[in-house]
Amino acid sequence: MISPRPRLTDADIRRLVKAEDEDERATAAHKLCRAMDRNELDPAEREAAQKIVRVLAADAAELVRRALAVTLKSSDLLPRDVAQKLARDVDTIALPILGFSPVFTDDDLIEVLRVGDSARQTAIAGRPFVSRDLGEVIAAEGAEEAVRTLAANDNADVSEKAMSISIDRFSGSDVVTALAYRKVLPVTITERLIDLASEAVRAHLVSRHALSADTAIRLATGARERATVDLIDQASASQDIAAFAAQLNARKVLTASLLLRALARGVMPLFEHGIAELSGVAHGRAWVMIHDAGPLGLRAIYDRAGLPPRLFPAFRAGVDTWREMVAEDADLDREHFQQRMLERFLTLRPHAGREDTAYLLDKLDYGPSEDILVGSASAA
Repeated sequence: MISPRPRLTDADIRRLVKAEDEDERATAAHKLCRAMDRNELDPAEREAAQKIVRVLAADAAELVRRALAVTLKSSDLLPRDVAQKLARDVDTIALPILGFSPVFTDDDLIEVLRVGDSARQTAIAGRPFVSRDLGEVIAAEGAEEAVRTLAANDNADVSEKAMSISIDRFSGSDVVTALAYRKVLPVTITERLIDLASEAVRAHLVSRHALSADTAIRLATGARERATVDLIDQASASQDIAAFAAQLNARKVLTASLLLRALARGVMPLFEHGIAELSGVAHGRAWVMIHDAGPLGLRAIYDRAGLPPRLFPAFRAGVDTWREMVAEDADLDREHFQQRMLERFLTLRPHAGREDTAYLLDKLDYGPSEDILVGSASAA
């Protein structure tokens, strides 16, 4: 037999306030708050429960108010005016409420943030959800620790504007690292962070986030950053490979070597768009000619692109290998497909230059799921 739910009455309040020892009252407060929060309350019970909450919030003992704050920090049972009162209490009481309570409005939190210290700002920045408007205020007015916490909070809706303000204010701090490790970053923010981050963080950025072609080229060709970025990986991450290929061509780095490396690693879209760009042929037509099973289509588009005749057998081997891999319909993710493609291509001993072969062999040393970065020796 299931016992009926206990009703909360004025007698509960009398039992709570009767105890003179604050430890006893704190223990009673914790048990009572936990019971109220876990039970489904009808309107009368909810009204009685909120009376108890108000009594606890007015208790002179910090220990009792802390028991209330910790136990009901995530509960909507806490009246908003009581939450506001607790937010002005000492840190042991205010921080749990500011960090979790769902009853606050953005205006409530912004008011606390503007008058509160770093600890209170940081508690707000780490909430289970931070709205875009609140995030922008934290970025613009919060202490460094609060801004770092906001940047590291993937449940916060951090706008590009807030990220930019954070970088402007704390460009030489851990805020940069926290932003770099967010799951999603706008391209403009990624590029700003690359110029500020350490080598390790920069490597993470270029392997996890898309860059514009200009930035990718600058990093790939720069003496200091050469080991940090691979244009082929960046092309794979690009939202617009056609535009990426066009910029590579404009910067005179859309070379036969780059296209051969892309093809051997199975990055067919970059190869297709690169051939289309160099030949001046629309991508759709270039695709048909590249994937023509006969002997003439690939040769015709290859010659029109002005690529070296001596390398054509290597390109032919790459296209054939890619076609075989696709025909097998292997259940491989992108990284494993590229690894298998590269292995097969190299076993054919294509007529690639020593520099290109060294590059491809270097890629072969990296297993799937590892960050694949260009080593300075193979990129030189």
